[in-house]
Amino acid sequence: MSELKALLKQHEITQSSLAKPLGVSVPAINLFVLHGIRPKKKADLFVSQFIEQLKAKGIDETKINQAIDAVLNASNLETQSTQSSANTQLSEEQLMLLRKQTLSQDAKEKFGLFNNIFTTDVRDPKQLFCASNTRYVLEAMWQAAIGNSSFIAVIGQSGSGKSTCREELHDRVQREAANTIIIEPYVLATEENDIKGKSLKSLHIAESILNALAPSTNAKRSPEARFRQVHNLLKESKRNGNHHVLIIEESQCLPTATLKHLKRFLELKNGYKPLLSIILIGQDELKIRLSENNPEVREVVQRCEIVTLKPFTPTTLVDYLNHRCSSVGRNLNEFIDQSGLDAICEKLHRNIDRHNEHESLLYPLAIGNLITAALNKVVDLGLDDVITGDLIRELRA
Repeated sequence: MSELKALLKQHEITQSSLAKPLGVSVPAINLFVLHGIRPKKKADLFVSQFIEQLKAKGIDETKINQAIDAVLNASNLETQSTQSSANTQLSEEQLMLLRKQTLSQDAKEKFGLFNNIFTTDVRDPKQLFCASNTRYVLEAMWQAAIGNSSFIAVIGQSGSGKSTCREELHDRVQREAANTIIIEPYVLATEENDIKGKSLKSLHIAESILNALAPSTNAKRSPEARFRQVHNLLKESKRNGNHHVLIIEESQCLPTATLKHLKRFLELKNGYKPLLSIILIGQDELKIRLSENNPEVREVVQRCEIVTLKPFTPTTLVDYLNHRCSSVGRNLNEFIDQSGLDAICEKLHRNIDRHNEHESLLYPLAIGNLITAALNKVVDLGLDDVITGDLIRELRA
């Protein structure tokens, strides 16, 4: 706790009681009290007026100046430390993303939330929000699952909803009683090479197929015999009316050799009928690895359709949050006003190069963390209001 905050607490002065007389927001007072960060406009005037307010409340001027000096000195040290690593931290500062946030008990009580509706995983198909882009991705995955397409790569940033789409595919296969067998190799500790972890090889994929189709059957020892065994099992299952889809998560970690071998799995057929579809799920690095300019995997690139999970637009952001709230019978305006929504759109954008090109990070995970932090801040500052634009802008990563 800063000396300035301790001084206010000692004299039972709330930050909200200072904000209105000084003509600034409560978050602005909070930044000054905790970190010595002054408003950009008329900073010196703000400090002198702040001192006058405390003097009017009966606090000795010497103590006020000592507390302010302490918080400003701490702020300068923090600034110097930050500048020393500015080059490595620049991208993180531009991101303005917050780590995993948990809704505090006080915030739950204030806003009447037992569960955090902005970060809770989807538990029912009705809870799933489908913008036009999400519907396209889900349908592309479904067409692969029922055998109408052979090979797609679903690509999206962390927190964009890739795992939710995979879960929806599982659920839809069950809901519609589709004759689809989903094969998912375990990717725990999977890395591109065996130095950092364990790489997923073609033999491991064959074992996953074998386990999905005939779990009680012992795998043949030699690779040639095992692949023949897998091929025969796929043909037999296909004759029984089944289709098979191989789903590999974290596919950006696949070794190049395994990526190349996927073409051979696609070529497993019974006459003209393909026996296996493939869905790769991965982050943006996967798109780079599947680039047309990568000669090592050109045979795979020519057969793979890339499907991208895009960020929300300002309109779909509002639709998404309204959907989240209505799923539990609440209204969005109980939590955030329009200025807060606009500030989320501003905050979750970053510059990606020197040409001032922008990249949107309006994905469910980042949005949920930002709103959760803001709800906690409303309670910490003792505000009676909902989330506002000023509060969002002054949240620190």
